[in-house]
Amino acid sequence: MSGNPYPLGLRLAGRRVVVVGGGAVATRRVPALLDAGADVLLVAPELTPALRAHVDAGRLRWEPRRFVPDDLDGAWLVQVAVDDRVAAAAVSAVAAERRIFCVRADDRAAATAWTPAVTRHGPVTVAVLGGGDPRRAMTVRDAVRDLLGAGKGTLPTPPVEHGPPVDTAGGRVALVGAGPGDPELITLKGWRLLIEAEVVVADRLVPGLLLDELRPDVELVDASKIPYGPSRAQEEINRILVDRARAGKVVVRLKGGDPYVFGRGGEELLACAEAGVPVTVVPGVTSAISVPAAAGVPVTHRAVAHEFTVVSGHVAPDSPASLVRWESLAGLHGTLVILMGLKNLAAISATLVAHGKPEQTPAAVIQEGTTTGQRAIRSTLGTVAADVEAAGLRPPAIVVIGDVVGALDT
Repeated sequence: MSGNPYPLGLRLAGRRVVVVGGGAVATRRVPALLDAGADVLLVAPELTPALRAHVDAGRLRWEPRRFVPDDLDGAWLVQVAVDDRVAAAAVSAVAAERRIFCVRADDRAAATAWTPAVTRHGPVTVAVLGGGDPRRAMTVRDAVRDLLGAGKGTLPTPPVEHGPPVDTAGGRVALVGAGPGDPELITLKGWRLLIEAEVVVADRLVPGLLLDELRPDVELVDASKIPYGPSRAQEEINRILVDRARAGKVVVRLKGGDPYVFGRGGEELLACAEAGVPVTVVPGVTSAISVPAAAGVPVTHRAVAHEFTVVSGHVAPDSPASLVRWESLAGLHGTLVILMGLKNLAAISATLVAHGKPEQTPAAVIQEGTTTGQRAIRSTLGTVAADVEAAGLRPPAIVVIGDVVGALDT
């Protein structure tokens, strides 16, 4: 039986959606389901670090095993994100018996539902089906996105090349800042390079909805670095960038925030330069400024703060490896913004107080800023660590210390 697909906008908030598979395809599909408010059950023996981060944050439930028919109990939709055609067929057969629509990454013809090419522009969501041809759908989707963004175009900018050129047959690398979390906060140039990419090497903190807009044939390398957990060695990331570019591929290294703000983008640029690979650096909206702004905290404000300092808190103040002079920061009158500091917040607060920073100095902590999962607390330097623990805040989170906290309260 054949026929044209019937388009629908599924309202999945609070409804069970089962995703079978824990690899790159699931990594791309899950963020859109979470954004829709779906109750996601993920079934897979192993997960990518990005998916594990969603599990650890309590956004979805994971069954670490192979699929069994009872997994579809109460499900409204199932997405099969595995390459094993036999296993995928078994899942879709169970779904058909239960009259549950099934999306299959391995075989569109055998699926009962397709995922369209999607673009989002504020409250407008455009979904394009290309009659079974993903490339056609992507082409139309990109044209629609250009129309929606008319008047915000960018001038073409040549890549900034570093190091002696080599014959890469068109291969090149772009270090792209993806912004703080809201997928609309990537720059237009960054998004243009992303849709041109043949290989995307993405960190955990990049907006997942951006990955959902990649072409199906794009190689997605999950280089997630979950704080204080498993990580892919930086040397391996550098090798992937160089090897793919030398193979003639257009490679985007997609990084949360800005590539150079605690993002090790400089190391990646140097590795590419040493190998003679052309590199384009696209700045991103850094979370150090944008996340406090999204929570109503300006990092500077007239007659309140004329300066702000951004530091990394991933190393404890008393560690020999720390490069931060906390005793000097304690004497500043401006705003202190701490990235990656949640684990060491108690020690950081105590150190600042010990060097003269008043305990009553206002403080704020913002988790997952600019996203639908944003949470924030207001506190003081003396109690902020305990308040964070009581509220159950988790990384990624930004800490702001200074009188600007509350400056816009009315």
